[in-house]
Amino acid sequence: MEYLRYAQFLPADYRREPLLEPISTWWSWRGRTVHVARAARPDAAVRVLLVHGAGGHAGLLWPFAALAASEGVEAMAIDLPLYGDTVEPEPNSVRYAHWVDLLSEFVLAETEFDERPLILFGASMGGMLVYETAARTRAVAHVVATCLLDPSDPAARRAAARWSFTGGFAPLLLRSLTPLAGLRVPIRWLVDMRNMSLDPALSDLCGSDPKGGGAHVPLGFLADFLNFRHTPPEEFTATPVTLVHPAADRWTPPSLSLRFLARVPGPTRTVLLDGCGHFPIEEPGLSLLATTLREVLAETAALTPPDRR
Repeated sequence: MEYLRYAQFLPADYRREPLLEPISTWWSWRGRTVHVARAARPDAAVRVLLVHGAGGHAGLLWPFAALAASEGVEAMAIDLPLYGDTVEPEPNSVRYAHWVDLLSEFVLAETEFDERPLILFGASMGGMLVYETAARTRAVAHVVATCLLDPSDPAARRAAARWSFTGGFAPLLLRSLTPLAGLRVPIRWLVDMRNMSLDPALSDLCGSDPKGGGAHVPLGFLADFLNFRHTPPEEFTATPVTLVHPAADRWTPPSLSLRFLARVPGPTRTVLLDGCGHFPIEEPGLSLLATTLREVLAETAALTPPDRR
């Protein structure tokens, strides 16, 4: 139960009661067997799907999903190809665009027969993933993101890819690596996993986890992300967006997310999580995150017609 290794880093108040154990389910997508951890709540008015980024997986995010489920919300966390327990038959060929397509089709499948509003929570790179999924599907009730790292922003590209031996030249190098696009290397070589958390022990766990930051990814995946063109924020009208960016993030500074969000017509909201690093697990920011999510859930439930709750 890998989620327990991450749960141990929660503040003591969040560890007084055992966390709800996830139920593993599986979804077939284009020859892949996608793992989805779930906490089913048939009577819940709202559902939430948690989406990880580079170096993450469903188990890493499950402590947050379990806390939501403990308050009566139906929660899910998905493993995207290359991470977690999802079975990927062609790992060398996985690209960022595949993640966007998969997540969009999964959301459409989940909302086809279940009319309860679905909130997407994206962590790290998952923030732009849930943003893009909402824009494409228009089937999402609210987007919550810890980070909105737009790869069309040069400063965001430099934050996303920091090779120790190339520094800010990583994006330029990746564009010239077409013949090596299928070469897989540890994700921690490509991104700043040392600053995943303010706690070095948690950063070490994230960086060594074979299902997460210890996984190998093709160079073409990162190149595809750096060159991907998301829906322009000025055109985003799909759903409200709440940014919950860690205030002490040493990997992706809040300013990068804030200037992207400022271009979204609205409605938007920004909450900076005091004392939190990129992995928002410290106090007082974690409690502020929990409060913000409760508010989003309550607001979404209030907008749901009684016959659909």
